[in-house]
Amino acid sequence: MLTIGELSARSGVAPSALRFYEQRGLIHSVRTGGNQRRYERSELRRVSFIRIAQQVGVSLERISTALADLPEGRTPTKADWARLSAHWRAELDDKIALLERLRDTLDGCIGCGCLSLQSCKLHNPGDARAAEGPGPRTLLG
Repeated sequence: MLTIGELSARSGVAPSALRFYEQRGLIHSVRTGGNQRRYERSELRRVSFIRIAQQVGVSLERISTALADLPEGRTPTKADWARLSAHWRAELDDKIALLERLRDTLDGCIGCGCLSLQSCKLHNPGDARAAEGPGPRTLLG
């Protein structure tokens, strides 16, 4: 069993965030007789998953839904994690593709002052792309 301080040190997540995750039902602890939190070592994997998922822009709501599919009362197996990741594969592939388009399209554009409007991927004379919907249509595809 890990204390909140140990879980924080091992995961790199602040104790306040761990308490927040617990309040949201993302992780679980048991209480000692002195009402101190204790975490199973398997919670470290959940915290790591939460941290990485947040880093790539996955909402806590989606993370919560995914973690709800993992078994209670036992450490998730490789098969459990594989099942969870299978649901996310297409979404993550879409995010990767969008990030690649952003990288490849904007590397010469940010801060350039648009000196070359004929080759600028964001140039939209007369707002011609408005009929395609809101937002950056060139990048969203």
